Amino acid sequence: MTSGMSGHESPVAQKEEWLTPPSIVESLGAFDLDPCSPVNRPWSTASNHLTIFDDGLSVPWSGRVWCNPPYGKKTEVWLDRLANHGNGIALIFARTETRAFFKTVWDRADALLFLKGRIRFHHVTGEQAASAGAPSVLVAYGQNNVEALRNSDIEGKLVKL
Repeated sequence: MTSGMSGHESPVAQKEEWLTPPSIVESLGAFDLDPCSPVNRPWSTASNHLTIFDDGLSVPWSGRVWCNPPYGKKTEVWLDRLANHGNGIALIFARTETRAFFKTVWDRADALLFLKGRIRFHHVTGEQAASAGAPSVLVAYGQNNVEALRNSDIEGKLVKL
C-alpha cells in the first residue's frame, strides 16, 4: 500500500502508541514541546507534553517540537503540521515511496537521518518492545534540527534535502 504511511503495529499488537527509546531523544538536545505524548510516560521528551486529551493537532505549537506521531492513518496530518511549524524533528518509518512521504517529507523537510538497523520502541510502561516492523528515519524541519541530527551520536546516514 503506497497511499499513506503504515504504523508501528504488527498483526499481533494493534496499537498506535509506541515510545521512542530515551537515548534517541536525549542525543538530539532539548525540545520545547511533544504534541503527541502518551498520557502515561516513563520519561519526558520535552519541556511541555500534550496528550490525546489536549488534542495536540488543534492547539498552537511553539518552540522546538519532538514528534513521534501515532503511526497509522493520521501520521501524514501530524507531519504536515510539523512541516508548517518548521522547527522540529519527527521519528517515522522510512516508507520513502508513499504519497505521504513525498508530500510531507521529500518536498518539505530539510534533512533525514536514516537509522542504522531497526530500533526497539518501548511500551508506555517503559518496557522495551521487539524491534520495529520497518526501518526508521528522523526527519528534520529547520536548520537547527539539521545540525542536531548531524551532531547526534545516532548511527545512520544523514541526507540533506
